[in-house]
Parts: sequence; structure tokens; C-alpha cells
Amino acid sequence: MVGYIPPGNINLTVVQITITRGIRQALYFIGAFSAIEILFTFGVMRFVQWLSSEIQLGSMIDVVMVFMFGILGLITWRSRKEMPKADYSKKDSIKYGMLLGVVNPMQIPYWLFVGTYLISKEWIDIGYLSLTVFSIGSGIGAALALYGFARFAQYIQEKFTLSSYVVNKGIALLFFALSAYHIVKIIYIYGFKK
Repeated sequence: MVGYIPPGNINLTVVQITITRGIRQALYFIGAFSAIEILFTFGVMRFVQWLSSEIQLGSMIDVVMVFMFGILGLITWRSRKEMPKADYSKKDSIKYGMLLGVVNPMQIPYWLFVGTYLISKEWIDIGYLSLTVFSIGSGIGAALALYGFARFAQYIQEKFTLSSYVVNKGIALLFFALSAYHIVKIIYIYGFKK
């Protein structure tokens, strides 16, 4: 749950779906995303020791984040004036949730670093039963955090009658800010290594 509290692509997507499509579609998205989160967490945690010992991912992840957040910001910025479609099927939100569950750019670095920390501190065991329980808890936590974002977005929309244009513009700006953050982080890290 903690991984979804800071603003990121998934909780901003839930806000956007809630505002443009409604809470029911957001719930379908959350369910599909959380199911993939369970499987993904299990897989990443199972191989986190191998990944961290074989590959130095720190700087590569930051570069990927710059591009991912930049692209997400650009796509959202360009679609800010488009009117959302009036009818969405349950399948659309489920497919979208599954797709973002698989290609979520923040999951690999998050679980790589957090997983390595948790395993090195021996807070979780890497046995199948322990990782299964941990992964299910991760999926439930993600669902609860995203549900909170969806309800908050619904509340804000009702109180302030936000349009999808304002929401998309705000989300695009936040994506650009996250991309800029990673650029500054790369410059800061490499500036001190020289």
C-alpha cells in the first residue's frame, strides 16, 4: 500500500478513470491491476536477489523513469482537450488495469529496492508460502490505496465539478514534474561522482 501513496502513474490513472468514466470503471481497473500486482510482486521478489547481484540497475532505472514519465506526460497533455467516450465496457477497464499492471514502470525499481531491503533485513522469507502471503498482502494493499484515490477523486469532482480537461492537464504536469525530478536526480548523482 505504501508504494501507491506518492503520486505516480497508477494512482493518477485511477483518478483520471474515476473522473472521466466513473467509480464502477475505476473499481474494475483496480481489481484487474491488483490481481496482476500479486503475480508481479511474487515474481520480482522471487528473483530479486539474483537481479540485484547480477545487474547494477540504479542509474538505468532513473533514465527509464525520465523517458516513461515524459512520454506519459506528453500523451496525457495531448489528450487533455479530447472529450472522454461516453460508454466504456467493463472489459475496457479490466484490460487497461491488466496492461498497466504488467508495464507499470515503477514496479520493478520499487520491488527491486524494497524487496532487496526486506530480504536483507530478513523481514520476509523467500520461501513460496511466505512470498505468496506477502504478494497477496501487496495486492490487497494496492487495491485499498487505489480505492482511496478513486473515492477521493469522486469526492473532489462532486465538490468542485472538475472537467476532464483540468484533470488531464494537472496529471500531465505532474508527470512532467516527476520526469524532471529524475533528471535532477541523475545530474545530482553524477555531479558528485566526478
